[in-house]
Amino acid sequence: MTSSLIKVFGLSMGTAWHSSACYPWEEGLYVRGIETIKVNIMLRIYSNQWHVYAGLAILNPSARTLIHQFAQSATDLFKLMIQGDEDGLKKRVYAAREKVFDFSEGHRNAPILLSESMLDRFSLSKSKEQPSSSPNPQQPSSTPTANSHLSLLAMVDCWACLSIRPFTHLDLLATPIFRLLIGVAEYLFRNTSRLDAAIHSAAHDTTHRSDDVEYVLAARGWSQCVSFGSFELYEKRFKDTAGFFEHRFADANRLGAQMIRAILEGEGVPTPLG
Repeated sequence: MTSSLIKVFGLSMGTAWHSSACYPWEEGLYVRGIETIKVNIMLRIYSNQWHVYAGLAILNPSARTLIHQFAQSATDLFKLMIQGDEDGLKKRVYAAREKVFDFSEGHRNAPILLSESMLDRFSLSKSKEQPSSSPNPQQPSSTPTANSHLSLLAMVDCWACLSIRPFTHLDLLATPIFRLLIGVAEYLFRNTSRLDAAIHSAAHDTTHRSDDVEYVLAARGWSQCVSFGSFELYEKRFKDTAGFFEHRFADANRLGAQMIRAILEGEGVPTPLG
């Protein structure tokens, strides 16, 4: 069931950026650390075939429940954001953190993600190499801006609402993308200062607010699509967005494979063949 969440996490991200008609990592946005993981997961998902995901999402009742809750979590958190309710947002996010990353069980011996500097090596940003090729180019920013990380907040909130403990699935479902996603969530949520910065940004910084709007709409759209049980609609939504990113897949898969190898080797996990 957790694999369904991985897919809707990435599918919604791609749909949101497609709706905005931009490749933000080429504009100086979403190019470092956590963002590198999110972008690579999205492109890796869309570089596959739509039917790889459709059957699992549409035919599995548990998957439909999870996808619906993810969209609801994103919606609920976004409502707190636009109200500027930092206290309410913090209370909900901290409750989810406690339930999913139970501190009483202690920290993992080593984090799944090594460091932001390591992840920066695998950024898809081309802002230093060539002008942006986005349909709606913007001036790249030389300094990282604050980010609500709504997609990650919604994912952990979804786990909490459904009483899912992802670490119990880690040894059973240790696919590369699953390790990346659970690792980036751990990286954000286990560092209080980093998490507080995301919460504060969510409530008060509107820099990425338009992207957050698109993300909520995309998540709800995918949830509705799955609830209709229509493979035809799923295929159309998937292919429409995949076509927008198609010419970015080669670089993304190459760098993504290198990043996964570096992370797994850093954990002492044998790198899968093939």
